[in-house]
Amino acid sequence: MTVGMINANPVVHERPERAAHPAHAALDALDVFDTVRDIKDPEHPYSLEQLSVLSQESVSVDDKLGHIQITFTPTVQHCTMATVIGLCLRLKLMQNFPPHFKRLT
Repeated sequence: MTVGMINANPVVHERPERAAHPAHAALDALDVFDTVRDIKDPEHPYSLEQLSVLSQESVSVDDKLGHIQITFTPTVQHCTMATVIGLCLRLKLMQNFPPHFKRLT
C-alpha cells in the first residue's frame, strides 16, 4: 500500500482560453475536450488539463461511427490513480453525450 502522493510535485501548466464553438455544429474533439478538461486530478487540486494528463490533441471523435476516444497520460509512469482517472473520464462522457456513442477511453 502506498502512503502519500505518488507525484508530490507535478508540473502545472497554464490553461489556454476556451475556443468559441457553434452550438449547432457536429460533435467534434473540441466539444469533448471542453467537457472533460475541468476534471480534477484525484491527488492534486488541479485539472487534468493543467497537469497535461490530457489535451485537445488526445481526443478524437468519429461522429459517423459514433466513437469517442481519449488517450490520457498520467503524470508518472506507474500511476496508481490511472484507473480512477479513466473512470472519471468515462462517467463524464456517459453523462454528457448521447448513448449511441461508444466511448473508447
